[in-house]
Amino acid sequence: MPELVALVAEAKSRGEQGMTLFEQGAEPLTLPAQAREVFDVTGAGDTVIALLGAGVAAGLAAADAAALANLGAGIVVGKIGAATASRSELWRALHAQGSGGRGLVDVPELVALVAEAKSRGERVVLTNGCFDILHAGHVAYLEEAKACGDRLVVAVNDDDSVRRLKGANRPLNPLADRMAVLAGLASVDWVVPFSEDTPAKLIAKVLPDVLVKGGDYRVEQIAGGDTVRKHGGEVRVLGFKPGRSTSALIDALRRGGG
Repeated sequence: MPELVALVAEAKSRGEQGMTLFEQGAEPLTLPAQAREVFDVTGAGDTVIALLGAGVAAGLAAADAAALANLGAGIVVGKIGAATASRSELWRALHAQGSGGRGLVDVPELVALVAEAKSRGERVVLTNGCFDILHAGHVAYLEEAKACGDRLVVAVNDDDSVRRLKGANRPLNPLADRMAVLAGLASVDWVVPFSEDTPAKLIAKVLPDVLVKGGDYRVEQIAGGDTVRKHGGEVRVLGFKPGRSTSALIDALRRGGG
């Protein structure tokens, strides 16, 4: 005889009104629609079923699985035809809902996001630095860097590499804090850490369309520049605002503290 299974939860898709989860012993949970623009609803229901099933099978609570399915549906209706929601799209949608992790990525996630952006015809710009104390010069520089393309990646030296480059007393701010501040800037799309003294290995994996560096560098001195140019990209040097320097700020703070 077929096995009988008790129904403990039901998710109902409601089109433009989102989704409602009816779970045994709990109040109905309504999840608002996540689509910014709707181009084609083909496959939205299949996406919901697939992600609900995958979420529950992976051990997610019904409410979390429903939220994931709702996000996936919002992604696919923004595309033409029977489309899919990729891992990187789901990851980005999840983090876009909160303030803590938005824009913070590891290298594999960044590679996937950059590939996706390029497939849409977007130009990806990459710059790097320690960004120990973010100041007005940094903000202006990053805005100028973003203007070189459509997406801006900021690669940040981890704490050990900052110490090797700047000395034992640096950084003043740990990596997590430096990345969080950068991710909060409107000009910055993604922030990624790297542990080497230069981002050359990272650049070889990401292959940005534009590699940007600030200061008095010559193009041929910029780490990773040869790789970018070899793959059809360009390398640019942008100027910093005069009188704006992290080292100068630190010296001034130390003099004031003395």
